[in-house]
Amino acid sequence: MENEGSPSTRSSPLLPPPDIHISPADVCVCSEETQQQALVQSDGVQFKVDTQICTAQLDGTTITPKVFPPPSNTKLCGYLSKQGGPLKSWKSRWFTYEEKSCQLFYYRMAHDINPLGKVDLSRATYSYPLQGEEGTFHVITPERTVILKAANRDAQMYWLQQLQLKRVLYRDQHAGHQSLPRAENQTLDSTPSTNNSTADFLPMVKTPSGLVGEEAANLPAPGVNNPLNMSLKHPLIELQNTMYSLFRRQSQEFRQSVFHVDADHDPSDTQKASALPVPTPGSSQTPESSNGKCESLHQIHLDHSLYSMPQNRKSCKEKSKPLELKDANALEHTSRLHQEKLSLADEFKAQKELVLLLHKVLEAAQLEKRTCAQFLAAEGEQEQLELLRHGERRLSELKEHVNSMQLESETLQWDLSQRDAHVAELQESVQLLRQKNQAKQEVILKLSEKLEACGANQQCTNGVKSETFKQLTLENENLKDDLKAYKIQNKFLNSEIYQLTTLWRKSSEQEKSLILKCAVLEANNCQMESRYLGVLQKLLESEKLNPEQRDAIKSVIKDVAQTDLNTAIKPYHISDYDENGFKITIDYKAEDLKLLAKIQALEVRSQNLLNQEECDGPSLARCTQLLFGRPEEKLSLSPELKSVLRTGLPREYRAKVWRFLILTRTRQFREGCPDHYQELCEKSRTSPHLVPRQIQLDLHRTLSTNQHFSPSSPLIPQLERVLQAFSWQNPTVGYVQGLNRLAAIALLVLQKEEDAFWCLVVIVEYIMPQDYYTKDLVGCQADQHVLKDLMWEKLPRLMAHLEAHRVDVSLITVEWFLVLFVENLPSRILFKVWDAFLYEGTKVIFRYALALFKYREEDFLKIHDSVEIYQYLRLFPNTIADGRKLTSIAFSDMNPLPMKLLRNRCSVHLEHLRAEMKELENLQKAYKAEHVQCKSKELDTLASEDDEDV
Repeated sequence: MENEGSPSTRSSPLLPPPDIHISPADVCVCSEETQQQALVQSDGVQFKVDTQICTAQLDGTTITPKVFPPPSNTKLCGYLSKQGGPLKSWKSRWFTYEEKSCQLFYYRMAHDINPLGKVDLSRATYSYPLQGEEGTFHVITPERTVILKAANRDAQMYWLQQLQLKRVLYRDQHAGHQSLPRAENQTLDSTPSTNNSTADFLPMVKTPSGLVGEEAANLPAPGVNNPLNMSLKHPLIELQNTMYSLFRRQSQEFRQSVFHVDADHDPSDTQKASALPVPTPGSSQTPESSNGKCESLHQIHLDHSLYSMPQNRKSCKEKSKPLELKDANALEHTSRLHQEKLSLADEFKAQKELVLLLHKVLEAAQLEKRTCAQFLAAEGEQEQLELLRHGERRLSELKEHVNSMQLESETLQWDLSQRDAHVAELQESVQLLRQKNQAKQEVILKLSEKLEACGANQQCTNGVKSETFKQLTLENENLKDDLKAYKIQNKFLNSEIYQLTTLWRKSSEQEKSLILKCAVLEANNCQMESRYLGVLQKLLESEKLNPEQRDAIKSVIKDVAQTDLNTAIKPYHISDYDENGFKITIDYKAEDLKLLAKIQALEVRSQNLLNQEECDGPSLARCTQLLFGRPEEKLSLSPELKSVLRTGLPREYRAKVWRFLILTRTRQFREGCPDHYQELCEKSRTSPHLVPRQIQLDLHRTLSTNQHFSPSSPLIPQLERVLQAFSWQNPTVGYVQGLNRLAAIALLVLQKEEDAFWCLVVIVEYIMPQDYYTKDLVGCQADQHVLKDLMWEKLPRLMAHLEAHRVDVSLITVEWFLVLFVENLPSRILFKVWDAFLYEGTKVIFRYALALFKYREEDFLKIHDSVEIYQYLRLFPNTIADGRKLTSIAFSDMNPLPMKLLRNRCSVHLEHLRAEMKELENLQKAYKAEHVQCKSKELDTLASEDDEDV
């Protein structure tokens, strides 16, 4: 909004400079119900015009009033003291609140056009110190803390309450435009209205008369003549406001007539003038019509001044007023002139300083111009060179003078420092003398008190008691006042905390609903993409397509398989690795499996998004109740712990529980040999030739899909020491392929190589059966026969289908049992298996193996080619997305599955396998003996033939 937005500048013939603008925040804005009385002065006649100023947008349209009731009928504006500057001094400022942006603008005076600054109240909090100056309160924003001071305690509480209500109304209006649909199962706690919530804590404070609102702008600004009240931080804005005030005053003086009589005027003229229309900022009139009305109003003022002059003289002759009224008018006029004189003197002083500065600049410019003129006026080059030399000599003289002045300044500074040091010494000596004098006075005081106590009579004692009683009474009253003040402060802070908590709860609920809605939408999108890719794959397998259509579908599938899942815009960053470092998707090299990897990644991501709060629900609450604050030594085996381990441990408790389960099985041995692991590491270091070489070959092939086991990772040397120590711990097993993956998982969770070593010992020597990791793998082969028996009982259709196509599942499942599903299941399901396995033992492996086949039974029945079945057997465990469903199948649908049944069947199959192996050994021995006899006969035949030749 330009300068024409102000009525005074429209009618003024002297306009301010073009760089002075009036912003919407500079106008004291009020609601449609509030009216201002604009005072228009001309030729001594005052016209009171009722103007109605409405908040206007930049395009000129009027904003419709909100449904919310205003907290007060008075416009929130007035003079407050603001603490600022390097000296932390109080400066008087005019503050006004802007409804549209929820900002508090402040000016030096009420009639200034440009603000000195603003305070954002949308995220502000309020408080006030009890022990500070009266009327002081704080506005705390995320950027800074503004310290303000009102005129008294009532004005302070009024400002605090009104600022609270303005903030709540702004937040409610802002939240009303951005409200989102909420799910049926999500409800918010009903919050009381703003007025009710405030009244419950602190009653509404009445509007202090004369201190706030537009009527406060008519009062003289406090501290206007104080030089410290000027803003040193914004000199340009101060200059613009001063220039605007000066032009405004000059325009008013220019409009006044020479026949101006201030004391006498006709009231009827005032009433006539009040009926004249005054343009408002929100009106739809054009600038030409507004200027025309202002000129007509000015003409009416001039005509009225000429007309009222003889009439006033006539009234003076006919009527005689009392002398007291004339004296009062004269005094009022004199005081007004005196105030104008002071303000003009201050402005004259500022303009004088500006003129002096301009004179200095002009003198320098004239000196430079004179020098240039002399240089150009020189006739020959010799004179020009002489002038240049003269200038250089003058310059060198000035430099020498500056150097001498600098030396003199340094000398004076050194003298000043010496004097300051001497003054400091004198002050210290004076301080010591004062302390001595104070000590002496205290001694004298104590002696005099003792003397008075000895020589005082009973009356004096009664007087002392009365004085003490008065002092105690005064202290009691002061404590009561402090208590009352603390109660008021407590009520205000309670209301502030309540309002902030309500706002925070609303914001957090909105954020949570947005995140949940975004996760559901993204999960649905991933599911639709996976279904679309599945349809493409089935369409490609159809035989009804012609070659062109098949090539087109192949190109689409190729493009989809090559796209990256993270190229889409996501609400938060999605990494290719999970929280344990495992890669989420598997890189298949075969072209026909890349589409399967894409579908698998989409399903895993969809399931993760839908179950992202899985550990934040009842499972985490149960684990926290059972394990929080309890050390490992105080944990115990219990049904509650078993149930928690079956559902899966949160990551923060997994290492703690694993260490407890390992220590429970190895406590006796470790107490007898506390340094056993260090001794084994020392043996490996001193005898490296006895360590199996296969360890070195398998180190860099361990968990290739985990970023924590890269070739440069520090976990690789730790894994090598763990495997070498175990080869010394159990020479019967030594090292076989698969132990590296078991030790890597233990090291990944427990983070300490000694704990990982004992975990490997527990798995191989305590949990798994004997002869499980030997060269012939007898124990593992027996478990494969047991698994087949269980599949015939639990999954007869699937086993019949596999037998019909001559598929032996043990070729694939033997790896599951040897490495405990490592690199065969997604990591979030793998760690659930390990949680239950360390507690319950090998039956967990059988449960999850059966659950995997049950999970994909229908998919197996749809495949009718043995090669494809083997291929699907190798890949399908990594495509499991729903871990909860798999766990439910393993521990619910596969029941009953007692450990005694597994042991009995395993022992039966072990006997058969050992008998077969013994029979095989006998056959091998017989073959070797027969082979040796054949060789001896051949040697005898060859020897006899040689003898005959001889």
